[in-house]
Amino acid sequence: MNAPTPLKAIELKAFVPAKDFALSKRFYADLGFEQRSEGGGVAYFHVDGCPFLLQDFYEPALADNLVMHLLVPDVQAWFAHVQAQDLVARYGVRVTPLVDQPWGITEFVVIDPAGVCWHIGQNTPGFAPVGRLAD
Repeated sequence: MNAPTPLKAIELKAFVPAKDFALSKRFYADLGFEQRSEGGGVAYFHVDGCPFLLQDFYEPALADNLVMHLLVPDVQAWFAHVQAQDLVARYGVRVTPLVDQPWGITEFVVIDPAGVCWHIGQNTPGFAPVGRLAD
């Protein structure tokens, strides 16, 4: 009997809802993502190989309960960028201060215009990476 062919994957993306599609596209561009394509009510965004699909669809229960986590190499730079872009005043979003979490992530949270929660964080020095498989 032959061994099974190992399963492979190319990319994993989440569909992120938008209450106001045009506003959310501007917000994510200002947050630091690049829009690569759009069609059929879906916009493909990414930053440094980390993609998601923004959809022209809004369901309050989904938006209010969806949590995204973006692991970055320099959370201070991301936090400074969010502050410099004045996203709170321009988009009415919420941004928390930077926090050192007990599970080894230094992070801040952004609640997007539709209510989606984004944790943007960096592994805290001295802790093993969270969610990463050993090489």
